[in-house]
Amino acid sequence: MPPSSAKAKKTSTVILSPEELRKIDAYWRACNYLSVGMLYLQDNPLLRTPLKPEHIKNRLLGHWGSDPGQSFTWVHLNRLIKKYDLDLIFLSGPGHGAPATLSNCYLEGVYSEVYPDKSQDEAGMQKFFKQFSFPGGIGSHCTPETPGSIHEGGELGYSLSHGFGAAYDNPNLIVTVMVGDGEAETGPLATSWHSNKFLDPICDGAVLPVLHLNGYKIANPTILARIPQDELEALFFGYGWHPYIVEGDDPKIMHQKMAEVTEHCINEIRDIQSKARSSKSKSPDRPRWPMIILRTPKGWTGPKEVDGHKVEGFWRAHQIPILDPKTNPKHLKQVEQWLKSYKPEELFDASGRLIPELRAMAPEGTRRITANPHANGGLLRKPLDLPDFRDYAIKVKKPGQIEVSSTFTLGGYLRDVIKRNMTSFRVFGPDETASNRLQLMYEATSKSWMAEIFPEDADGTDIAPGGRVMEMLSEHTLEGWFEGYVLTGRHGFLSSYEAFVHIIDSMFNQHAKWLEKSKLELRWRAPISSINLLITSLVWRQDHNGFTHQDPGFLDVVANKSPHVTRIYLPPDANCLLSVANHCLCSTNYVNVIVADKAPHLQYLDMDEAIKHCTKGIGIWDFASTDAGSEPDIVIACAGDIPTAEALAAVAILREHCTDLKIRFVNVVDLFRLMPESEHPHGLSDREFDSLFTVDKPVIFNFHAYASLIHKFTYRRKNHDNIHVRGYKEQGNINTPLELAILNQIDRFDIAIDVIDRVPKLQATAAHTKEWLKDKIIESVNYAHKHGIDHKDITDWKWPV
Repeated sequence: MPPSSAKAKKTSTVILSPEELRKIDAYWRACNYLSVGMLYLQDNPLLRTPLKPEHIKNRLLGHWGSDPGQSFTWVHLNRLIKKYDLDLIFLSGPGHGAPATLSNCYLEGVYSEVYPDKSQDEAGMQKFFKQFSFPGGIGSHCTPETPGSIHEGGELGYSLSHGFGAAYDNPNLIVTVMVGDGEAETGPLATSWHSNKFLDPICDGAVLPVLHLNGYKIANPTILARIPQDELEALFFGYGWHPYIVEGDDPKIMHQKMAEVTEHCINEIRDIQSKARSSKSKSPDRPRWPMIILRTPKGWTGPKEVDGHKVEGFWRAHQIPILDPKTNPKHLKQVEQWLKSYKPEELFDASGRLIPELRAMAPEGTRRITANPHANGGLLRKPLDLPDFRDYAIKVKKPGQIEVSSTFTLGGYLRDVIKRNMTSFRVFGPDETASNRLQLMYEATSKSWMAEIFPEDADGTDIAPGGRVMEMLSEHTLEGWFEGYVLTGRHGFLSSYEAFVHIIDSMFNQHAKWLEKSKLELRWRAPISSINLLITSLVWRQDHNGFTHQDPGFLDVVANKSPHVTRIYLPPDANCLLSVANHCLCSTNYVNVIVADKAPHLQYLDMDEAIKHCTKGIGIWDFASTDAGSEPDIVIACAGDIPTAEALAAVAILREHCTDLKIRFVNVVDLFRLMPESEHPHGLSDREFDSLFTVDKPVIFNFHAYASLIHKFTYRRKNHDNIHVRGYKEQGNINTPLELAILNQIDRFDIAIDVIDRVPKLQATAAHTKEWLKDKIIESVNYAHKHGIDHKDITDWKWPV
C-alpha cells in the first residue's frame, strides 16, 4: 500500500518560530510583488505615488498562475541551503512562470551582478520591471538570459529529465524540479518519472521533484489535480517515489507544512546517500526517493475575482488576471490594490533595496540558487581526456577493397573515451547500443541500471549500477538527460535510429535556440560541451524494416537552425567517422549531427587521407576522377556512405564503357560547406565552389537525404541550374538494398544513365551502354523479387584497381 499523505504521516518535527515565519512570509511577499510588477509596470516600481495608466505597460504579456507556488518553494529551499550548506539548483518546469525565477534572482542580488543596470534600487527595479516581455528586453520564459536557469520551459515536458541529467555524476548536488501539473500530462514528462531507476545514490546527486498541482492549464482543468488523492499517491508510489503532500491556501499554515516536509525530504535524501556511500556493497539497492506534491490555488495571493469571474484558483489566473488596467480605471485600481497587498513599504528601504533582515534570508555567494555554477555549466566543464583516434584507424591500402562497420570501429574509440572519463562522459541510446554496433563500449562499462536484476541478465545484458551507457526506450528522456548533463558541465554522445530521431525534433530546436542565444549574446555563460548525435540505422539499410523506418528528414530540421550552432557531417568510411567524432567531442556550443550507417561498408581513405579530407570538409577524390589536368565533362558528387558507394560504382561503369569521359568525383563530409560563406561559417566562397563544381558543367549529386536540401544550400551558386540531385523520394518497402536505391534512383545504374543523358557527346555514342544499364535495372529488381537478396555482382562489388 502507498504511504499516507504527509499531513497525516509523521515527518521530522520542524516548527518555524514566529520570527522565522514572519521573515519567510515577508520574503515570499517580496517575490510575489516583483512578479506582479514585471507583468504590469513600466514605471513607479514601488508605488511611491498613486498608480496611473502611464505606469502600466502598453502590452501585458506573461504568466502569473504558477509564480506564487514556485517562489513559495524557493524561499523554503533557501532556508535549507543556509541550514545545511546545500549545493542546490532549481529547475522551473512551467518556465513560462519566469517571474518567479527572475524575482528570486533579483532579490538574491545575482541579477544586478550580471546586469549592473538592473541595480538594487528604485531605478534598477524600474528597468527590471520594464524589460520583462518588452521589445528590446527579455522573454517571458526562463530564457538563457536568466541566471540560474538551465531549463527554458517554453515547451513543457522536459524539466524532470533535465534535472536528472544535471544530477548524474554530481554526487553533492540536489536538483529541485518544479513540475507543472499541465506539464505532467505530456508524454516526455510521464516517462521521466522512471529516471529514478537510473540514479545511483553512490555516484550521483539527488532530484527532488515538486509536483505543483494548482488545478488548471491555460483554459482547462489538469488531470492529476482532479483524481482522488489515494489514486494520486498510488500513482507516484507505483512510479517508485515516496510522495509527501502539502496543501492549503493559508500562508501561515502552509509555511509551517512546507518547512516540515522540505526538511524531512532533504534529510531523507541525505540519509539515503549516507547509507549507500558507507556500505561496502558497490551495488546499492534502488532507494525510494522522496518527492513533494504541492497543492496551492492557481494565482495564489492574486485577485479573487475580476468583474464577478473567479480568478484565484481558476484558469483565469494562468496568464494576466486583469487585462485592461491602462484603459479601465476600475481595473487599474484593482491592480494597485493587488500590488499594495504585499506591503512593499515594509519590504524595501527608501532607496528601493530589500531591507537587510530579508536580504539575510538568502544564501550567500555561489550557494545562492541563481549563482550556482552548475547552472552555468561551462564554468565547471573540463575538456575530455581523449585517446588518439588515429590508434583506431582501419588500414586501407587501396580504396574500396575491404568492408568494415564504421560504427563498430567508433565503438572501440568510445570505449576508451569512457575508460579515461568515468565521471564526466556518458553515452545515451534507446536500447540500441549493440544494434548500432557500438557494443565494444561494454568492455569498459555496463548499462546504468538501478532496478531489479535477474540471474539470466548476466548472460549478455550488461546492466549494473554505475554504468556509463544510458538506455531507455524514450528518446525524449534520453535527450533530456543528455542536455541536462552537458548544461551542467559534462560531455556525452547519443545514438539513434535515423527514422526515430525525429522524436526529439522539438527538443533539438529548443536546445539550438538556447545555444544560439547563449553563444552570441551572453558572454557570462561559459561554453558548454556540444550535443553529439550519431544518426545510424540509415534509410538505405532499412530495406528489412520497411517504409516506416525510412526517413532521413532530420537533416532538414537541423538545417533550419542557426548556422552558429549546427553542424552536419556525413563521413563516408570508418576513418573519416573517427576523425569527425574526435572533432565533435572536442567542440563546444554546437549540436553536431553525424550520419553513419552501422552495416559493413567499403573503406576508401587511410587515416592521413581521412584527416585531410575531413579537415577540408569537401574534396576531389583523385582515385575516382579522370579529369586531372583537364576540364571535366561531368562532376559526380556525393554525401553519405551509401550514396558514395553507389556513386563510385557508377563511376566504375562509366570508366569501363565510356573511356574518353572526363569525370571529376567530389565527396562531401561537412554538408554546410555547400552553403555560401556569407550564410554559414563553414561555407565555401564562390571561387572555391566554382573550382570544385565548375561554372557550367553538369553535376550529378547523389545525396543521403531529401534532394531539396542540397538545392536549398546551393541555389545562389552560379552553376545551380546544372546541379541535379538524387536523394530519397519516399519510395520503399521491404526491399533489397539495391532495389531500394533503384526505387529512389540513387543507384549506380540510374546515375550512369543520367550522366549519359547530360553529357552531349555521350547521347549518341553511349546509346548501347544506356540500354544495357536499363536492362541491369530490370534484372536487378527481378533477381531481388525471386531470391530475396541482391546478386553477388552487387553485394561483392569492389572498386576496380
